[in-house]
Amino acid sequence: MFDLEYKGGNTVVIATKKSKLITDPAQSIVGLKDIEPKSMIALATEARFAVHSDDSVLEVEGPGEYEVGDFSIRGIPAQRHLDTDGYGSTMYRIEVGDVRIALLGNVDPKLSDEQLENIGVVDMVIIPIGGGGYTLDATSAAHLVRQIDAKVVVPVHYADKALKYEVPQDEFDVFVKEFGGEVQDIDKLKVKAASSLPLVPTIYKIVRS
Repeated sequence: MFDLEYKGGNTVVIATKKSKLITDPAQSIVGLKDIEPKSMIALATEARFAVHSDDSVLEVEGPGEYEVGDFSIRGIPAQRHLDTDGYGSTMYRIEVGDVRIALLGNVDPKLSDEQLENIGVVDMVIIPIGGGGYTLDATSAAHLVRQIDAKVVVPVHYADKALKYEVPQDEFDVFVKEFGGEVQDIDKLKVKAASSLPLVPTIYKIVRS
């Protein structure tokens, strides 16, 4: 049904046969080249993570509901991590066929009942785990995944020598120790249907491509 690739930072690409979606394509923030969302749906969890293209299918930087290509998208307002100035971030609920995905971004670890209700029941969570006062740390990320009750976890935004983060980020294994569950190392996550996903908590470490 779809493939999921990890590009580094908060950036993932979810591709079906007909549609392609990218999250937070401004990779210059982590020392890489920005990805132009040509012929893609582009979601930004914060405005500064967006890259604009005249050839994009749709660019989303905030709350709302969108049906485009093979994707059904709901943007949910959220407070940025350690930010008291209100809602500067956006979480997303993404549906691809019968698979439901929560994309969290650099959010405050305390989500309200309304926010959790808007995320709803999901099969997979894409969540930053690097900490350092910049984003969710392993403990906060593990707590949120348990609250949302998703069996599949795709961690992003963790230590990588090839990336230049604004602050040092924790290693991937710190989250594994905190959350537990099975770990699978893969080049790309291929999902046929919700029924093909693991029934027990599983962390996917996707090689940055």
